[in-house]
Amino acid sequence: MDAHNVRPATLDDVAVVTDLLNAVDVLEVGRPETDLVSVRADLSHPDADLPRNSWLGFVGDELVVYGLLWDDSGAERIDMDQYGLPEHQDLAEEVMGLMEARAVEKAGENGADRAVVHLSVNVNPTMDLAMLDRRGWKPVRRYYVMTRQLDAGADGAPVPPSGLTLRDCQDEADRRIAHALLQETFADHYDHQDRSYAQWLDDLGELVDWSKMWIVALDGEDTAAMVTSNHRKAHAWVNALGVRRQARGRGVGGFLLRHAFATYAALGRDQIGLGVDTANESGALRLYEANGMGQHFAVDTWEVTLPAPRPASEG
Repeated sequence: MDAHNVRPATLDDVAVVTDLLNAVDVLEVGRPETDLVSVRADLSHPDADLPRNSWLGFVGDELVVYGLLWDDSGAERIDMDQYGLPEHQDLAEEVMGLMEARAVEKAGENGADRAVVHLSVNVNPTMDLAMLDRRGWKPVRRYYVMTRQLDAGADGAPVPPSGLTLRDCQDEADRRIAHALLQETFADHYDHQDRSYAQWLDDLGELVDWSKMWIVALDGEDTAAMVTSNHRKAHAWVNALGVRRQARGRGVGGFLLRHAFATYAALGRDQIGLGVDTANESGALRLYEANGMGQHFAVDTWEVTLPAPRPASEG
């Protein structure tokens, strides 16, 4: 293969990484959908540790492979993303090997004896799935990115169900309530990782607009929360929507969705999107479909389990 090199990312690489991800977007979903704000948020996250957890693969001066690893579990579960141009599969596999080795090392640092690693891959991938299979990876879950067109004339403010009140999270106390609601309502979801309030704030980073995060109270009891964002060029985005189990089926989730539709339509956005686990037992997929959202593209979570010897100092 052509002369190449691999190095860690820095914050100076935000633009070139964004360009690569948009090139991959065009191949996988038909249009560029990655923005500088999201990439900068990933690379500047307080837990990013770019020297050890990021990889840029260049052929000559061209960035053709990008990888990022993170650890939300503090245990065996490790997450990673890898994207690359399809004509550079050899370099992609080289970077994959480096990422797997770091995942093993990180799980060992956490005191785990194995690394259970997850990787999201578009169902129409630029990545070589045969390479993943050869290395022991298997698909374990499917997610949809769903979108809906918005129309300021048609998407007016919804009428709330009886007993429902809505407020935003511009007050610190309400931010903490929203965090607690989302932790509770997502606790049983596949692959959920608990996040402290401080970690949650770090995850939101500069993407958050507290006026676009809402809490619903039903009959005076806080029962649901929704986080949205407006930084993406392709569409507005629903980061998370959680309804407490005892309130499901009472129109709360649908009201929150329609409130977001109305809010972003009024701001001039023509589309809104979100991600959903297709096997979510809460009925989220049915809720989104019932409110006019359709599949934009699908992504599979792939998993591999790798033995992770503990550091030699631990014996």
